[in-house]
Amino acid sequence: MIVTRLTDMFGLSVPVVLAPMGGVSGGRLAAAVSNAGGLGLVGGGYGDADWMAREIALVREGTRKAWGVGLITWAVTAATVEQVLASGPSAVMLSFGDPRPFGRLINSAGCRLICQVQDMDGAILAQEAGADLIVAQGTEAGGHGGARATLPLVPAVVDLVAPTPVIAAGGIADGRGLAAALMLGAHGALIGTRFYASNEALGSARAKRRITGSLGLGTTRTRVFDVVRGYDWPEAYTGRALKNRFTGRWHGQEAALRETLPAEKAAYLKAVAGEDCDTAVVWAGEAVDLITHVEDAATLVARLGQDAETWLAHGAQLLR
Repeated sequence: MIVTRLTDMFGLSVPVVLAPMGGVSGGRLAAAVSNAGGLGLVGGGYGDADWMAREIALVREGTRKAWGVGLITWAVTAATVEQVLASGPSAVMLSFGDPRPFGRLINSAGCRLICQVQDMDGAILAQEAGADLIVAQGTEAGGHGGARATLPLVPAVVDLVAPTPVIAAGGIADGRGLAAALMLGAHGALIGTRFYASNEALGSARAKRRITGSLGLGTTRTRVFDVVRGYDWPEAYTGRALKNRFTGRWHGQEAALRETLPAEKAAYLKAVAGEDCDTAVVWAGEAVDLITHVEDAATLVARLGQDAETWLAHGAQLLR
């Protein structure tokens, strides 16, 4: 078994954290990851109170192990954080924005604070917020993120915030990636796209099939899905998604999209309802090359741990 500060902090048997993907990481998936030995995080996203209440109830019913909730920092309020804390999570993860206004609130509730960052300035803010754990997220990640690549970002953040433990995110989908993250000085990995293609994940079967049939070059960082959905994301963050007809038409033409937004938004919402992935977004990272099947989350967690152990042992054999 791999033992790190992450596994010690939450009593895990595998140093893996489920990325709190909005609309994907629901209560069933979070519970399945936690039960398998990782840390399951519900994707609270923009803070829809009814959605969170339903999904948090599912994870509480589904596991007696550690679990948590992830929130988009710039989009939520203290009331949102208080709703989450009232449910008794082991951790709250804040991403995309200054976590300091909520840090004391989370710490004072006896809850672990996880902060996801995309650059060095963000890592400093996370420490000032009182983060117990910092996620260094590279641009290879699916969904929203920044511009720095995982391989150089992770060790730089590790060095900057020591002794605060760091976990890696972005482009990690198998045991090799987890082992590599550990060798960079991280204490584990936060994984999203690989768990999107799981049986317990929310989201359409069509979206999951798209992920399993895609290549890394078939993803792109873009703002068009935020524009059409009406989300005013800060300039620093774009979203990595699978390319489709919608990105082919509008990527780089965001001003024109805004001019025709009412009609385009109506068509987009219809596509979402009809699970039309040629228009609707499928957030996915560059590691889609490594994802070929939709599987149970427990199977994925077990294989991530076992394969990482194999690769770490292989690395040791290279020493003479």
